[in-house]
Amino acid sequence: MENPAALECFSPANFKMHSSIGSIFLLLCCFDGLVLGELHQDFSECLDFFYKGTPPQGIDSVGYQPICQRFNNQYRFASMYHRQSRAPLYSAYIISSANGKRPKSTWMYEPQLAFSRASPEMKPFNSTVDQNVMESQAAPQDYTHSNYTRGHLTPSMHHNTKDDRAATFTLTNIVPQRNGSNSGPWRSLEEEVKRKFERFCEGPMYVITGAMPYADGAHWINNRVSVPEYMWSAYCCPSYKAKLPRDVRPTFPAYAAVGRNDGDSGEEFVPVNPKARASVRGYDVRKMPLDILEGILAQRLAMPISLFDGRCQ
Repeated sequence: MENPAALECFSPANFKMHSSIGSIFLLLCCFDGLVLGELHQDFSECLDFFYKGTPPQGIDSVGYQPICQRFNNQYRFASMYHRQSRAPLYSAYIISSANGKRPKSTWMYEPQLAFSRASPEMKPFNSTVDQNVMESQAAPQDYTHSNYTRGHLTPSMHHNTKDDRAATFTLTNIVPQRNGSNSGPWRSLEEEVKRKFERFCEGPMYVITGAMPYADGAHWINNRVSVPEYMWSAYCCPSYKAKLPRDVRPTFPAYAAVGRNDGDSGEEFVPVNPKARASVRGYDVRKMPLDILEGILAQRLAMPISLFDGRCQ
C-alpha cells in the first residue's frame, strides 16, 4: 500500500504552496520510508537501452522509480517514473524503423507499481480499475474530457515490431500533452529524428525523451496527473556516415530539442512563431546542441543532468 504521509506530501495543494521546482524536490524526502516490494531500484535489467549502458547521471532519484518496461516477456524500453506525479520524467529507448501501421490503442498499466511482488509484465486496463492501481499510476479516465492527449515519450513510430509498438501504450510512458504539440511540431520532430536515423546512422541511435514541469509548481489533470510545461528529447548516434550534408553535420553525433506544451508559456526556452497556423501556434519546438538542453534541464529541475556518457563523444 502507499505511504499515507508520502501521499499527503505530494497532494496538489501542497505542490501549489511552493514557488519553485527546487522547493518541490525538497518534498521528496517524504519518500524515505516508501516500501516498493520487489521493484528494482535501478535499470540493471535493461541497461542496453542507454548509451554505453549508462543511464542519465545527476538525477536525484529519491521519489522516482526506474521501470524496465516489459511486454510479452521481453524488455522494450526504460522509464524513470514519478509515482506521486503519476507521470514519467523520461523514457529511454533505441530507435528502429517502424514497419506497419500504428497499433490499436490498448492502454496498459504496471502491476509492480501497485502490488508487492506483482509481475513486472505490463497488463491491459480492465473496465474497473483496482484502487491500488489508481493510487500508484495514471488511469485512462484521468484523460477523459481533460483537453489533453496521451503524449508518448517513447513513440510508437520509432519502433519496428508490433510488440515493441504496442508496449509504448503503457500509461507509465505517457504525459498529458496538448494536441497542438502532439499532432503538430512535436510529431514533426519525431518524424525528423526517425529520418536522420534511417539516412545517416550506421549503428544504434539512443534516444531519451522527457517532460519538464512548470517552474511555479505542479499543474494537474483530474487533480492526479502532473502536466509538463515542456517536452524535451535528445539522441545519440555514435556511429554515422562520414559524409554528411553540411546542414546536418552539427546535429551528429548528438542533438536535442525542447518543445512547448503550453501555448501561453513565456519564451525563455522556446520562442513562439507568431506566423504559425492557429492550431499549432505556441507549441513550437526549438532544436539545440545537447549541452544547451542539459543546461535548461539543470536550471528547471535543479539537478546537474548528463544524458549520455561523455556526451556521446
